[in-house]
Amino acid sequence: MSMLDSSNIIPFVAGAAAGAAGVWYFLNGKLKKAQEDAAARSKTEGAGQLQLQAYERLTLLVDRIALPNLIARVNTPGISARDMQLMLTHSIKEEFEYNITQHIYVSSDAWNAVKNLKEQNMLVVNQLANTLPPNATGLDLNKLLLEYLMTDKKGSLHEVVSEVLSYEAKRHM
Repeated sequence: MSMLDSSNIIPFVAGAAAGAAGVWYFLNGKLKKAQEDAAARSKTEGAGQLQLQAYERLTLLVDRIALPNLIARVNTPGISARDMQLMLTHSIKEEFEYNITQHIYVSSDAWNAVKNLKEQNMLVVNQLANTLPPNATGLDLNKLLLEYLMTDKKGSLHEVVSEVLSYEAKRHM
């Protein structure tokens, strides 16, 4: 008589099926775990990439609203100081608003530094423009702003903010 006669075949098949089910369950669990781990890694890597891109964009924003760069970019010969003041402050607001969503990806310290730079630059432009006579030109305002930036420590605030952003971005790499 063979090992598998009709009386042993049902328990043998049931045991083999149970073993196969156990192996399948074990392997399926491992596969699911591996897929979940890969998804989590991908999500984390994606979030990290978004953070780095946000720091990149904010660094560009800081460079674009740095008063020397802004003056060079929007300088329009022959306009009044008042019109230049409006162009400068409008450009700062526009650049900031374009990048406002980046605050969700960076630290509150980094975001506050960018916000403070925006506010400080607008304040400087407005205060200095208000010291000029009514007939002053845009060139007069630009000269006054550049002189202020060369003599006041706050003039290099954009460099400090850029360094903060760079430091934080490197921490996320």
